Amino acid sequence: MKKIDRMREKVTILPTSMYLSKMHDAGWSLVALEWEREVESSATPEPQEASGASEEIPFGLRISSDCHHLEDDPLEMQTLKFLAEMIVQDISFKSMAEALNIREYRTRDGRPWNPATVFQLTPRLIDVAPRILSGAEWESRKKQLTRVAWNS
Repeated sequence: MKKIDRMREKVTILPTSMYLSKMHDAGWSLVALEWEREVESSATPEPQEASGASEEIPFGLRISSDCHHLEDDPLEMQTLKFLAEMIVQDISFKSMAEALNIREYRTRDGRPWNPATVFQLTPRLIDVAPRILSGAEWESRKKQLTRVAWNS
């Protein structure tokens, strides 16, 4: 699995075509431009979309190609399914992190998993668990899982 390297630069002057060519020649691809300006604040609150306020996209989802809705991110959903299986087996967060790293799953920012990052993902796992733990795929998969010691 290839790792994506990202770099964010603070712009103090407009980039020249020579600078853009230099970055392109070094293997970088321009993926976004972000613009900002000062505006007079209004007495009435603006809608979230217009105000520029944003929130993190939940793990397991990504922005669709039409940029109008969220869709499943296959790799992140695979990570969540694997975590759900390990929770059903009552595996520790440390062992979950090790298992994810052995399978070369990475966090959203490309880092290896650790017990804390797995723990931070549990609220999202609770949100998505009903969808993950239902259906024919789960029914056939849970037969393959070992019995949990405390529930045997």
